[in-house]
Amino acid sequence: MPNLDEAIQKFLDHTATRRSLNTVKSYGADLAQLSVTMQGEWRWSPEVLRQYLRTYGNTPITRARKLSTLRGFVKFLRMLGWLESDPTESLEAPFRRRSLPKAVSQAQAEDLLGAEPQHRYPLRDQALLELAYSSGLRASELVGVNVGDFDFARRELRVFGKGSKERVVVFGEPCARAIQEYVQKERVVPVDGSDALFVNPRGARLGVRSVHNIVRRWAVAAGLPPDVSPHTLRHSFATHLLDGGADLKSVQQLLGHESLATTQVYTHVSIERLRDAVEKSHPRG
Repeated sequence: MPNLDEAIQKFLDHTATRRSLNTVKSYGADLAQLSVTMQGEWRWSPEVLRQYLRTYGNTPITRARKLSTLRGFVKFLRMLGWLESDPTESLEAPFRRRSLPKAVSQAQAEDLLGAEPQHRYPLRDQALLELAYSSGLRASELVGVNVGDFDFARRELRVFGKGSKERVVVFGEPCARAIQEYVQKERVVPVDGSDALFVNPRGARLGVRSVHNIVRRWAVAAGLPPDVSPHTLRHSFATHLLDGGADLKSVQQLLGHESLATTQVYTHVSIERLRDAVEKSHPRG
């Protein structure tokens, strides 16, 4: 039987083969706090686990995440035969109201994409915005795109998402034109010899923070709220697809969601938009 810290490391090693690096880091931080609470010992009583959740679960969202990590760890230990029973069975997840994702309207999206250039590299920024809105990519996926990942004839892009899972997304003609113009006229050759699409003036691949700054800068210029982010464009992509009649399964595949339940939140966004339309426009609204 390994000690607690050794068991935690084995769990993290196992998780690293299945989940993203950020997820592994999050699990590691949660379980390091568990080890502190349990004083590095095999103390699997519900009372100790409740103490852990009270101490480190400052908000319902944080508490729910730590409980999820804890249950995953316990499941792993039971799979290996290191725990006979589940000490988390009596622990209840806190109630937390799931907030609906923010999305800009289609008119606001057009304003954003039509805004005046806000940087010395307008073609790059325009291509990035077009791709973010046209394909619903995460910021981490945008910075990972390579020129060779595109099939412009079919208007398809190969994307490596969370956990390095590969999927294919599609994009429209305006996006294709923006990317090709950027590559031909403005893209700096990457200094590391890579095939990175979005690079800075020094030829280094853009980082996630730079993508956020670009989106925010153009959003402010277009008169949109300053909290518009790459994730806002991803939400808008999904919402506008559903508003236009796309089926939920297709949207799930394009977004790269493992579970259809994750995608279903966008149906609530569309319903809320319909509710607003009725309240504003119908005489009995």
